[in-house]
Amino acid sequence: MQELQAINLTEFECLALNSPLNLADGHARQALTASQARIIDDLPNLFAKAAARAPEEVELDACRAYLGLLGQHSHPVGESRVFACYSSSVAMEIFARALAQKGDAVALIHPTFDNIPDILRGVGLNLLPLEEDVLHGGDLPRALLDAVSCVFVTTPNNPTGRVVTEERLRALAAQCAEHDVVLTLDTSFRGFDTRAHFDHYRVLEDSGCRWVVIEDTGKLWPTLELKIGWLVTSAEPGLPVAKVYSDILLGASPLVLALVQRFAEDAADGGLPDLHRFIAGNRVLVRRSLAGLPDVDFPDPGSRASVERVRLGRRSSLEVWSALREHNVYMLPCQKFHWADPSEGDHMLRVALARPAASLDEATRALRLVLSSR
Repeated sequence: MQELQAINLTEFECLALNSPLNLADGHARQALTASQARIIDDLPNLFAKAAARAPEEVELDACRAYLGLLGQHSHPVGESRVFACYSSSVAMEIFARALAQKGDAVALIHPTFDNIPDILRGVGLNLLPLEEDVLHGGDLPRALLDAVSCVFVTTPNNPTGRVVTEERLRALAAQCAEHDVVLTLDTSFRGFDTRAHFDHYRVLEDSGCRWVVIEDTGKLWPTLELKIGWLVTSAEPGLPVAKVYSDILLGASPLVLALVQRFAEDAADGGLPDLHRFIAGNRVLVRRSLAGLPDVDFPDPGSRASVERVRLGRRSSLEVWSALREHNVYMLPCQKFHWADPSEGDHMLRVALARPAASLDEATRALRLVLSSR
């Protein structure tokens, strides 16, 4: 167990990649819909069209389609403030390097996926935990804002699914403007929750604060890791984002950008509500499969994200993970989400819902069997 305690969440996810019952990573691994399959069939044509166009045009069209799909109509696309990256993690690395040149401490939401604190710490930044109840409960403590150069929030949060409301974002941005603190949002799971589809960019632009937003297409569609992460900034973020970006990337693939545009257009044509119904159905499947087990419950009843936490009572999540592995089933133990206090996740697993229902059903039946024996 000590070896398991030392590895991070992505390492847990890597162990699961070759299993047909991989419910570990939050990437989309469900089957393509009929309309999505037609887009894949059209890849040769997409390639030819992308090759014939200016890369900037392809990127602008993809970004507008994706952000427009999710209600982000005040985005600054075309203003040299949107940077296309291979993934949201690459975007985060670029942001972290830029921030480290101007600040030394970050108030980071707690819990959240551990690659965020790992990346921030990796460039030398100090982290102060910002508990979700404090974030959502009202004004942040002045002492906290005076101690940091950035407030970093994931909304909807991974793994809890909690969403920063428009009213709360407006107040948070106003506080950050008052204290001259950069407000950074990771919105990688926004596509799953319509409560997060209000126009964040309008709120941020109106606030006058310095801000950065990290967008991600990789959680929504099963495109075999072909995805785009966008790094979007305020007009004067006070950070050398463009310089750091140029140190790392020339740009993202026009073919992937064209693919994102087509998938976003398909989602706008009814695919997104279909996805929401699919994820909701899989959430019901998990809860029904585990219903009635002593001391087992679900701590995030309002979540619409494509992940679901299961609270295991007094059972150790690492022991349950090890027992599930004997069935070739993989889920995520939750210790490392609680990056400031891993013991808070000792008795929880996170289940990925963006999977074929048959696989999810088989895996949760194995989980029920394991939990029934403990």
